[in-house]
Amino acid sequence: MAQQTEQLNASKRTETGKRRMRRLRQAGSIPAVLYGHGEETVAISVPAEEIDAAIRHGSQLVDLTGDLNESALISDVQWDTYGMHPLHIDFTRVSKTEKVNVTVQLELRGVAPGTKEGGVVTQSLHELEINCPAISIPENIEVNINHLELEGVIHASELTLPEGATLLVPEDQVVAQCITPTAEPEEGEEEAAAAEGAEPEVIGKKEEDGEGDDS
Repeated sequence: MAQQTEQLNASKRTETGKRRMRRLRQAGSIPAVLYGHGEETVAISVPAEEIDAAIRHGSQLVDLTGDLNESALISDVQWDTYGMHPLHIDFTRVSKTEKVNVTVQLELRGVAPGTKEGGVVTQSLHELEINCPAISIPENIEVNINHLELEGVIHASELTLPEGATLLVPEDQVVAQCITPTAEPEEGEEEAAAAEGAEPEVIGKKEEDGEGDDS
């Protein structure tokens, strides 16, 4: 399902410098820039609560309103030291019908029949790179594992993509599989195996040439 397009109230700004940007954040706005499509780069600010909501919802496509009327992608987010609050946002101009390269989260859904036979489901790929129309960027792509038998594998080519989307990874890329867990050796077995593999000492073995007694 395509993600809902978030609306952000963008205001043009002329202020620069760390102190002014700090005051802007303290006032509840986040500094940002909008660029792309061969047009001029515009310095803007957006309400912190609105950009927080967009990021929390996993939105990549947004509608900038207010001083601007543009569709854009959230192309880069600069975070604070703790990764909790955005400090600066880069927006890239985009047409909603334009095809773009994006990275989308993969989420497993269902119960693999192979687990009833003692198998364990492992997810090898957690994000998927695709090319698709901006308006069709999904919040995530679900990976149905209801048919995953023991020793079964799901490849990227088997995933259901948004209309008009294409993979940017190899079709045979492993996404998930149901494997038989490897039994760990009991305590002491590793030591016993190591002892069995050790070369026995030969009593009375002659010393190598040049290391024996002089004659």
